[in-house]
Amino acid sequence: MPNFRYLPVGLAMLTAASLALALTPRLKMADQEQKIDLETMIPRQFGEWRQQGALESLVVSPDLKARLDGIYNQSLTRNYINDQGERIMLSIAYGSDQSYSTQVHRPEMCYPAQGFQIKSMSKGFVDLGEGKLPVMKLVATHGLRIEPITYWVMMGESAVRGNFEQHLARVKYGLTGKIPYGLVIRVSIISPNEPQAYRTEERFIREMLDSVPGAYRKFLVGSGS
Repeated sequence: MPNFRYLPVGLAMLTAASLALALTPRLKMADQEQKIDLETMIPRQFGEWRQQGALESLVVSPDLKARLDGIYNQSLTRNYINDQGERIMLSIAYGSDQSYSTQVHRPEMCYPAQGFQIKSMSKGFVDLGEGKLPVMKLVATHGLRIEPITYWVMMGESAVRGNFEQHLARVKYGLTGKIPYGLVIRVSIISPNEPQAYRTEERFIREMLDSVPGAYRKFLVGSGS
């Protein structure tokens, strides 16, 4: 005679598998949005800032570069200077698929991989007037080099800080069947004067965002800012 003792267990496993399959996100938000072109998105001159030539920046090792190339579809690295001689580094990386295996790498992960030490890290905000942009602030050091950094991560239209918020945003989109795109936007200055560096970075961020064409703004700050 057939043994039905394990039937409930089998049905439960089948139901769980079917539910997991149904909840697996398949719709890439990047395919539904206008195409991102970082070179077009960010002006070479805005406010008091203009693009400058070579400036010391983070040198990425070949093995790390290979991993990052598998995550990002586009990246932009520029150096800017103003009339006061203040210099700032801007780096933006875009990935169309923010699944677990292809999520953007935050600076506190990339910098130590290049031999830097993270001196401090905290959450903060940049006041944009019409809203506050959540950001992370950290200081990376390498020998005599001291680099205060302000950055934020966009998961779809959600600005997030840290691994926990990044995970929550991914789950939120996943429950709607969507795979979010992601951007990590980093600005930094090589300076031992951390408070002044952060003030300059905030000023730079505000002026940069004010210069971005309206159609692109949501990619950098979300639809609520």
